[in-house]
Amino acid sequence: MRILETHVVPELTEKVRLSDYVPGIFLAVSTKKGMKKAITAQRVKVNNVIAQSGFFIKGGETIDLLAAKLVNKPVIKLNLIVLYEDDYLAIVNKPAGLIVSGNKRRTLENALPVSLKKSKQPDALKRAQPAHRLDYPTSGVLLIGKTANTITALNKLFENRAIEKTYYAITVGDMEKQSGKIDQEIKGKKAHTDYHVENSMASIKYKALNLVRLNPVTGRRHQLRVHMSEMGNPVFGEQMYATDTTNSKGNGLYLHAYSLKFEHPVSGETVYVEQPLPTKFNRIFNKEAVGEEA
Repeated sequence: MRILETHVVPELTEKVRLSDYVPGIFLAVSTKKGMKKAITAQRVKVNNVIAQSGFFIKGGETIDLLAAKLVNKPVIKLNLIVLYEDDYLAIVNKPAGLIVSGNKRRTLENALPVSLKKSKQPDALKRAQPAHRLDYPTSGVLLIGKTANTITALNKLFENRAIEKTYYAITVGDMEKQSGKIDQEIKGKKAHTDYHVENSMASIKYKALNLVRLNPVTGRRHQLRVHMSEMGNPVFGEQMYATDTTNSKGNGLYLHAYSLKFEHPVSGETVYVEQPLPTKFNRIFNKEAVGEEA
C-alpha cells in the first residue's frame, strides 16, 4: 500500500501510547476513532513496521499512514441534480426509489464519481461519501462529503443538531392542530419533530389530505414516518407504519427532503439549499401552497 502521509515525531518529555498520539496528526484521518480503525486495518507503520495500538512513542519515530485498500465498487451513470458543490462537499437531489448506499449496483453513492468533480484537497476521498441517509422511497436534498475532514466535521454538525433540515409530507386524515411538537421516543431513544400544516383539503376517501412542513430536531431512523403514523396521520403512501390499508399504494411515499441549512465547515459561510417539491405533490397541492417561511 502506498504512503499517504508521513509524520516525524518530535522530542517528547515522556512516552505516549500510539493510539493516543496519532489522532489529529494526519489530514486524511483525523479522529481517534478513524485512527484506531486505520491501525486495526494495518494502515499505520512506525519506523517501517506495521504498528499496533499498544505501541509506545518515545520521540524521533517516523509514522506513516498508508492508503486504504481499494474496493472495486461499481460506478454508474445517473442524471443526478447537483444543487451545490465545492472542493469540500456537495448537495444533490436524491430521486425517490433510489437507495443511498449498499451492496446493490444501482445506488446513489455509485453515481457520485460521475456526477461530482474530484476534490483537489490533500485529504480528498477516493470516492465522495453521503454524510447522512434518506429512505429508499424519500426524495430530496442529500449532503455529500468529498474530503476526510469534511466528513468528520459534518458528522459533528449532525451530532450537535447544527444542520437545519426541512421536509414536506402529504399526510392522511384530519389533523387537530395546525402546528405542534412531537416528542415520542423511537426504540428507546429521544426523538423530536416540529410540524406545521400549510394546507389541507377534504377527501371523501381519506377524510383529509394535508401538506405538512416537518423539521426533525433529532435524526432517528424513519423518524418522520413513525411520528406522523403515531399521530394518526400517516404519510400518504406509507406502507410500513400505516395501519389503514386504504392508504395510497400507487405513487410511492409522499415525503420529500426540501432544504438544508448549515454553516460551511471550512468557509464558515451559511449554506442554504432547497429542492422544489416533486410533481406528484403539485398534482395534489400546487407549488404556491408552500409558504415563504419554509
